[in-house]
Amino acid sequence: MKPLTRLAGWLVLAGLAAVILVIAGGATWAYLALNRPHAAWDGPSIDVVIPSGMSARETFGRLAEAGVVGHPTLLARWLVLRGGGGAIQAGEYRFERSASAVEVLARLERGDVLLHAITIPEGLDLIEIAERLVHEEFGQKEELLAVFRDPALILDRDGDATDLEGYLFPETYHFPRGASAGTIARTMVERFWQEAGEEFPGRAAEAGLTLREAVTLASMIERETSLPEERGKISRVFHNRLDRRMRLQCDPTVIYALRREGREVGRLTYRDLEFDSPWNTYVSYGLPPGPIASPGKASLDAAVLPEEGRELYFVASPEGGHRFSATLDAHLEAVAVWRRYSRSSR
Repeated sequence: MKPLTRLAGWLVLAGLAAVILVIAGGATWAYLALNRPHAAWDGPSIDVVIPSGMSARETFGRLAEAGVVGHPTLLARWLVLRGGGGAIQAGEYRFERSASAVEVLARLERGDVLLHAITIPEGLDLIEIAERLVHEEFGQKEELLAVFRDPALILDRDGDATDLEGYLFPETYHFPRGASAGTIARTMVERFWQEAGEEFPGRAAEAGLTLREAVTLASMIERETSLPEERGKISRVFHNRLDRRMRLQCDPTVIYALRREGREVGRLTYRDLEFDSPWNTYVSYGLPPGPIASPGKASLDAAVLPEEGRELYFVASPEGGHRFSATLDAHLEAVAVWRRYSRSSR
């Protein structure tokens, strides 16, 4: 081989080697850049909201602005080179420690979004539940009420349901921002069955109640008392009055009847007790047409397993809780005691 030809060959090989080294060096740099932990925000954590419909490139740019990733363009190219993979999930993300771009991308594809706690107390009706959710920034009231007033989620078990009243179980939930009203309602109804138990309709039948009647009775018990030791006693009073075909005369049903008509309710008056409504158990016999609030598990259990006893009445007691009576005379005496106490406390 001639010297010039041999030199040219060496130059070509040297050029190829240089290109390979450059490519290898670039690949090594890219690999290290994508896998090197990064955190460039101020404070212990940072929250980043990824809106629905935002492109991957825009998402990585937003994360770079927040100090979560250091090379957004490289990450976008890596995503294309890798072949896409899982879709980036919209939502709110909280970053509390340094992480590599690859780890951040994995979180976005898993949809590992930030969850916010919200507590729904026992005894709220569906309007109050919607208002609490709105107050904690979970959706719009109109959207929530539209879903809560659709009985579709419960019709397979309660064919007479006209809404989800009573089945939105009171509990502490963890939802992401932007959770749909449907997701919230479905989660709450599923929790109802987890807590009440799949055997609850059978337990209701053993107590002489349909599922709807049992949930309705439980909601009344829930609104009548917050004392655990009283729930079984109040249930017994209502069962005894039902057996004797007496009006239940439950104040919370009057309040619910008035609220259904859009009326603000303060202190109940004798005129309120005469309000003509099937929900008002002062004028209607039997249970109201449906639940008046969301009962907790203890009230659900009390509704289908009342305590033993002959009591037919109860009224608030100066000592706290209620005083229970088996006769009208004893009840009227307890009422007089309560009224004297109320007057003296003003």
